[in-house]
This record gives sequence, C-alpha cells and structure tokens, in this order.
Amino acid sequence: MAEVIVVFPNKDNATNIRNILTRGGCKVIGVCTTGAQALHYTELLDEGIVVCGYKLPDMLYTELREYLPKEFEMLLIASPDKWRGGAEDGVVGLSMPIKLYDLMNTMEMMQQTMDRRRRRRKKERQQRNPEQEKLIRKAKELLMARNNMSEEEAHRYLQKCSMDSGTNIVETAEMVLSVMSE
Repeated sequence: MAEVIVVFPNKDNATNIRNILTRGGCKVIGVCTTGAQALHYTELLDEGIVVCGYKLPDMLYTELREYLPKEFEMLLIASPDKWRGGAEDGVVGLSMPIKLYDLMNTMEMMQQTMDRRRRRRKKERQQRNPEQEKLIRKAKELLMARNNMSEEEAHRYLQKCSMDSGTNIVETAEMVLSVMSE
C-alpha cells in the first residue's frame, strides 16, 4: 500500500482528512500545511499519494505537482470553480464538499493504479534483452576486477547507483563502463 501525505493550509482540515484516511486503511505518513513540507516527505519515500488543497501558503497545487517525483500521484480536493480549466496532468480531483465514500473509492483507485504501474516496472526490469544483460555483466566484471568486489557486491553497487541516480540499471552500467574505461 502506498504511503499518503496530506497537505492543506489549515492544520485542522489536514488532520481531519488524515483521520478519515487512516480509519479507511490508508497509511498516512505526514500531515503538512505547506508544499515545502510535503516535498520533504517525498524525499523519504519511493512513491506515494499526495492529498492536497488548491492553494497552499507557499505554492499552488500545480507547482507542487511539478516538483513531485513522477512516482507520486496527487489527489486534489477543491471547490468546483477551481476545475473550470480541467485538472493538471497526473492529478485526480474531488470536488468539495467531499463525501467519505468518494474519497475512499478514489484513494483505492489510485492505489490500484500505482500497484499496476509498480508491477509493470518490475516486469520490464525482468525482461532485459541479451545486449542489455551483456552490458550489465561487463560493468560488473569491470567493478570486480578494479575494486576487488564479488559479483554480488558489484551487482548491489550497480543497483544502489541506479536507485540513487533515478536511472535504470542498464543506464547505470553504461555510465560505469564509460567512466571506468577512461
């Protein structure tokens, strides 16, 4: 289940939404009153859902969406007049006043979408072509030879660099080969 960050300018509103989501089975890890606080929480997570209002003290929801990592979804809760132009890409919206049933169903839908996306990414990682496998193997061999690593240590190193840089392991292997071959 994805972690949830609740962001509203009014702390009481944010706490009420958190309580509703928690009772509904969601794992809320943060309650914030500014976009900057929410962005801080996103640095601690790989993915999640940000539930927010239209306008925060330091930014609009559109700016927050821009700054969010692509692995995060956003649920905007705003009055209908804020929706005239349609929602931003990557944003699901609920009109105020919200109904408990609508909120929980929307959260469930977003969780399922994230689960499908996560499974698809995992499947894509498992389906590498022989050329990509060869590239990864060469990078591991180079790491093993130059740094006295075991194959397992070299693979973990590539995985960690891949996660730290936000690239896939094939791109990381290419980078290691280019840097270490110089």
